[in-house]
Amino acid sequence: MVKAYLRYEAASSFGVIVSPDCNITYDNSGKHLLAAALEKLGVWHVRQGVCTKTLAPSPSSSTRGPSLAVTAIASSPSSLVACGYADGAVRIWDIEKGTCETTLNGHKSAVTVLRYNKLGSVLASGSQDCDIILWDVIGEAGLFRLQGHRNQVTDLLFLDSGKKLVSSSKDKFLRVWDLETQHCVQIVSGHHSEIWSIDVDPDERYLVTGSADPELRFYSVNNSLSDKKSGVEKIESDIDNGTAPVPNKWEILKFFGDIPRKTKKRVSMVRFNKPGNLLACLESGNTVEFFDVLDESESRRKAKKRIKRKEKKAVKGKTETTENGNPNVEVQESSEFLVTVSDVFQSREQLLKTIKKTICSIAFCPITQKGARPTLALSLGDSSLRMYLIGDMSKPTAAIELQGHRSDVRSVTLSSDNTLLLSTCSDAVKIWNPSTGSCLRTIASDYGVCAIFAPGNKYAIVGTKKGKLEIVDVLSGTCLDTVEAHGGSVQSIVATPDGFVTGSADKDVKFWEYQTTQKPDEAVKHLTVSPVRNLKMNDDVVAVAVSPEGKHIAVALMDCTMKVFFLDSLKFFLTLYGHKLPVLCMDISTDGDLIVSGSGDKNIKIWGLDFGDCHKSLFAHDDNVEAVKFVKNTHYFFTAGRDRKVKYWDADKFELLLTLEGHHSAVLCLALSNRGDFLLTGSNDRSIRRWDRTEEPFFIEEEREKRLEELIEYGMENDSEKYLSKEEVPEEGAVALTGKKTEETVNAADSIMEALDMAEEERKRIAQNEEEKSKGRVADFRPNILMLGLSPSDYVLKSVSSVHTNDLEQALLALPFSDSLRILSCCKDWVAFRDKVELVGRIVTILLPIHHNQLTSTVSARPIVTLLKDILHARVKECKDTIGFNLAAMDHLKQLMAAKSDAPFRDAKRKLLEIRTQYSQKAEAGRRTKDEKRKKKKQKKIDDGHVWS
Repeated sequence: MVKAYLRYEAASSFGVIVSPDCNITYDNSGKHLLAAALEKLGVWHVRQGVCTKTLAPSPSSSTRGPSLAVTAIASSPSSLVACGYADGAVRIWDIEKGTCETTLNGHKSAVTVLRYNKLGSVLASGSQDCDIILWDVIGEAGLFRLQGHRNQVTDLLFLDSGKKLVSSSKDKFLRVWDLETQHCVQIVSGHHSEIWSIDVDPDERYLVTGSADPELRFYSVNNSLSDKKSGVEKIESDIDNGTAPVPNKWEILKFFGDIPRKTKKRVSMVRFNKPGNLLACLESGNTVEFFDVLDESESRRKAKKRIKRKEKKAVKGKTETTENGNPNVEVQESSEFLVTVSDVFQSREQLLKTIKKTICSIAFCPITQKGARPTLALSLGDSSLRMYLIGDMSKPTAAIELQGHRSDVRSVTLSSDNTLLLSTCSDAVKIWNPSTGSCLRTIASDYGVCAIFAPGNKYAIVGTKKGKLEIVDVLSGTCLDTVEAHGGSVQSIVATPDGFVTGSADKDVKFWEYQTTQKPDEAVKHLTVSPVRNLKMNDDVVAVAVSPEGKHIAVALMDCTMKVFFLDSLKFFLTLYGHKLPVLCMDISTDGDLIVSGSGDKNIKIWGLDFGDCHKSLFAHDDNVEAVKFVKNTHYFFTAGRDRKVKYWDADKFELLLTLEGHHSAVLCLALSNRGDFLLTGSNDRSIRRWDRTEEPFFIEEEREKRLEELIEYGMENDSEKYLSKEEVPEEGAVALTGKKTEETVNAADSIMEALDMAEEERKRIAQNEEEKSKGRVADFRPNILMLGLSPSDYVLKSVSSVHTNDLEQALLALPFSDSLRILSCCKDWVAFRDKVELVGRIVTILLPIHHNQLTSTVSARPIVTLLKDILHARVKECKDTIGFNLAAMDHLKQLMAAKSDAPFRDAKRKLLEIRTQYSQKAEAGRRTKDEKRKKKKQKKIDDGHVWS
């Protein structure tokens, strides 16, 4: 009989507040901060400091582990938020509902940047595959792919009401794309290093770029929106070529000038605040530099003062000198003058610096109360969030840091009743509820390497890198005492029947017992420990294991051997050798028969403790094996490795049972519950993950077949990408299809072809039945039950409609010409359905360009195309007319309701503000005329009625 095992599945993960590799952003209300935590998106309430929602994609076989990491976030004007992932997928979430609205597949590498247009209807995504894809958010489909950059796309932004798109890349170029013609209209050079970030002010007057150059470069924006919003004079830089440039409508960006930065590190991010009067420049490291942005009148006033000073110097006879590092400094003798970059952007003296903490991303709060200072949110490299008020940056106004680890998780330990979890990292010990993942206590500590709970679970013992033992009170969350235990790092702590044992890098194994003491100034007794025995070893101790029945103690040394002693007498029993590198972890089974060791040579060895013979050596992981644990009362065990994987084994059959993937970095430690119903793992990615045992059985052969299939599929995908002919993209850029071949698109194409074949067979049966009826043979026609009572055409329509909008393009690409022709012939029937006109239009616009040559040369296809041309145009026009009529009717109803009701509409507040500003301008103009009249009367009295010319 084949043995069945119970499956372990991922249940939850906790311990990470924000990932360092992703940006942060506010939602449109400014109340919530969106931060990526590995594969999750956390929605944090800024004032309460609580994570209100956690958005994570459902795990599937095709997307596992690190491929799910969130790499880019963009917030839309509505409640939608776009997230880009490391596997190239873009998911759009509704943060109010907490659901994933759609998944868009198009990129082949990690998404690096996402940007919405002002309306939130179009989303632009850039990736490490050097491509930019424009997505229709409402239609949930790709519009087109822009190709032209030679390196990773680093930033994107929309200009001119979404008609233009500016992209920056590591290839040192800016590109301006016209989205209506889908062409690159301008390539901007001049940077000496990779461009990392770009941004534009809200009025779209100036665009700023940040790179590794020692200065920020500014460009004036020439588009219809900036011309309407401000009557700024067009600034022409004549220094570079010495001649005034010929006006060019395609020259969207003109070089305006540059401003030197205060530090020499590269720029990570540049962002304007929402009013546009402040520019923040994040430099790689721990510094944020700020620039005040002056409006048009202030910058002109400053330029006038500068020119007057120069004229005064010239009058005094001083030699006229040019300003260093500023290209727009020519003094014009005429009344016209030039506004330079230093007149608009003014550097602040105050910098925002964090001590010993890297700033990964910044975000301005979009909502600022009148008269209040703007708020800046920072994500730090130690997985924490901070909020600062600009102007008072001595301390943060709010911080979110206690809910997560600030460094790698070095050890995890469960209490005896499995209700508490203790984890250690470089600067703190944290107590968690393993069921909910909530952090109960955070205790400041030295670098904790290992830990155990004392009997009763009221105290915990932590071994540190400095060789000390810290006694922690779990209830109060304080460190009661520190004991100098070893001269080197405490590598391992293991409980014994009468205390615990520690192994250290100082070559000592010490045995300890628990005691209670009472200090003179305290009324309550507390726990302390004292050494009772010492076992001296020949080399540094790496790991210690004690058999559950208390018979043996095993010690792993740096010389790649393991020595086994009797626990009571400490007499030498066995030496286990065979590993090529030091043993990093080991564990003894509950019955004391087996010991499993994991080593730096990537192997695990299963030993018998009766004679010390090696039962089996297995290649376990692709990197060091860091932890191993037996399930209680069984010979099943788990191993954790630096290859990010956790594996489940059977020590009797020497078989791999399961591979658990989910961690984004090396797995360093693991802890098992007493009943073996759940498993906890800690990792370099600062997360703790819980894996629960389910009631679903599985068999070894099935799992082996699954792993082989995954390997074959992965190899086929890699080979197909490897041998694809890569066409050289021209310098001016190119446009391509947006989709990407995935498992979903292949399955969709298969289902469409299957539906077409079934429909064809049904048509033949219907024709045969009609023929028999005409001959007088009475035969009852029984339709195919698989077609669910639908006609052949409707059944194919049902199959095509079930394909996701984003996958339709690639699914139709996979169809052969014969099937495409059959679908086109069905389209003339589908157009009759009013709600399917859009779908038919998409199908036709996809298939006609693909099969154009074959369609024109195939005689039988011409009638179908001609018929579609006549029908489809008329149906689309009908739909457009209906939509236009409905929009006009809704607008009319809105006007009627606004006239009858006092209820304000969305734009009522804006109109009220406009009326108020008009009244204030009129009042100010009237006041000015009164002042002028009063001045004239005064002057008339002084002149005694004489008229002066």
